[in-house]
This record gives sequence, structure tokens and C-alpha cells, in this order.
Amino acid sequence: MAPDSIGIVYELFASYPHAPGEPADAQVEYEPEATVEALEGAIRQLGYRPVRLGKPHDLLRAAAKGGVAVDAALSIAEGFGSRNREAWAPVVLEMLGIPQLGSDALTLSLSLDKAWTRAVAAQAGVPVAPGAVVRSLEEARALTPPGGLPSFVKPRWEGSAKGIGLGSRAEDREALVAAVERVLTRYGQPALVERFLRGPEYTVTLVGNALPRALPVLQRALEASSRIGLHAVEPKAGERTDGPPPSFAHVVPGALDAPLETTLVGHARRAWDALECRDFARFDFKCDEAGHPWFLEANPLPSFSPEGSFGTHAQLLGLPLETLLAEVLASGLRRLGWPL
Repeated sequence: MAPDSIGIVYELFASYPHAPGEPADAQVEYEPEATVEALEGAIRQLGYRPVRLGKPHDLLRAAAKGGVAVDAALSIAEGFGSRNREAWAPVVLEMLGIPQLGSDALTLSLSLDKAWTRAVAAQAGVPVAPGAVVRSLEEARALTPPGGLPSFVKPRWEGSAKGIGLGSRAEDREALVAAVERVLTRYGQPALVERFLRGPEYTVTLVGNALPRALPVLQRALEASSRIGLHAVEPKAGERTDGPPPSFAHVVPGALDAPLETTLVGHARRAWDALECRDFARFDFKCDEAGHPWFLEANPLPSFSPEGSFGTHAQLLGLPLETLLAEVLASGLRRLGWPL
């Protein structure tokens, strides 16, 4: 029988109750309803029937009750807590024998751990800024800041700029220790301390498989005074806030010429191969003062939100978001041997 249906595993901002004491940005990785609707539209454009499978726990309950009636599935679910959380749904789908779009569970877990991703990328020849994992305040106090001060401090295994704010840039030892303490206590995981890069920030999205193609490289605006990505310091969708959101000035300091774009895409493809990504992934880079780009992180589970990078790409390409997402998902269906 020809394949007919594609399931979507997902979490909306309202999928989980807020836990006591959790950070205000605890749920920013989840999605608005518009993301699921865009994916449903993309699946229909490809001639298949979308099926909402709900959260990973919903998928698990359905499996325990007798099965999940879809021919393939896409998980955009982030889970919570551990560095394996993005792999929850892919592991269940794998156990059920349901083919998946996107990268597999191992790639998702590895790439969520920024420290391990840095090591794999560096081994593949991608330039990675000096950095260190810090597991305690004692280590933070004794640390020689990698690459010197200022340093940049962030959680080891979070996405969507969780745990990052203006205080993530540490100008001195006292600020570094305070930033590490914030990660350890509020996010319950080691901190990654990196050399702070003052230059422009870029993101590279690759889609496909054997030789993934690059969508146009995007430059991200920086907060003017700190030179941290504006997307990281502004209040995020799904973040709890008290009062009106703050207003930030921004700068876009870089000049994205053809040689730099070629370099960025080359670095992204080496990271893609080393991490064994499939179908789609996004790679983030930031430049130093001399304009040399350094790898920040890999995102084989990027947001498909209309407000995210795919929404920006759709606007630049003059396409409806659903049409662009259909092209992206089609690469995964080709890998699975499905008719298009």
C-alpha cells in the first residue's frame, strides 16, 4: 500500500504547566500553533495527510495502547530536562519502526550538547573559539578564561538562546563566576564558557542530503552595547515577563560578501557531515574583530515558526512559508523513497 500519512510530534507553549521555580524562559523552545499549521500545509502540498501526534508523552501512550497509525513522522518536540530530550520522540518512533524526517536521535542528542558539538566540529576542521566546560563555582573561580576576557557564559545543553542574556557577557572574574552560578542553579547543568566574539553573527541553513544546498546566509542583528545577538536578549515567544518588554538598540555590523558566504557554507557542510545530519539543519557562527568566523552551534532541530529563520527565508525567496517547508520536507521524503 502506498504511503499516505505523516505524523507531527510537537509541543505548543501551553503544552506543559509551568513548574515552580523554573526560569522565565523555560518554555521558549516550544512552538506557536502557527508552526504546526504551516507544517500541516506543507505536508498537504506534498500530497500527504498530516496527523497530529501531540507531545512525546502522548506518542508514548499511543504506542503502549497498540500503535501509532502513520506511515512516517516528523518530530519538532523539544522535551525538557535532559540533554537527550530532543531524542525522546525519535527513539519511540524508531522502536515502532516508523520512518522519520530529519536527523536521528543520536545526532539530536549530540548536537544539543554544545560542548560535544564543539569537539566534533573542531575535529572536522571547523574553527571553534576557545572554550571550557565549568561544573562548579570552584572551577569557575579557578578558571583561566579561555581566550581571555570578556567571556561568554551559557548553558551546556539548551537551545533557542535559553539562559542567555546581557549578563552572559562577563567582563571580569566576578561577573564570570556570577554567570556560571546562574547557569548551575537556574538551569541545573554545567556552563560553557567561551571566548567572547565581538563581530557579526550569521546563520546558515542547509537542506537536502548527499550534498545539502544552502539557503541564503542570514546575518543576525546584535544588541548595540553588548554585541550579543538581539534574538538572545530580547524577550522570546513563550517567555514569561513582568511589565512591558525592554527596548534595545541594535546594530548589523557585518558585510556579507561572496567569499565570506562561501566560507560559512563550507564550515556548515563540514559540521553537517561530522554530525551526520539529515534533511535540514541550521548552523550558527560569529566573527571576531578581524572578521574571521567561528562556529557557535548546530541546530538539526531548527524552529519552523513563521517568526524564525525559515519564515525569513520564505520572505526573501518570495514564497509562502508552507511552500518552502514543502520543499524542505521533500528532501526527507526522497531519502525515504516516497513518491512526490
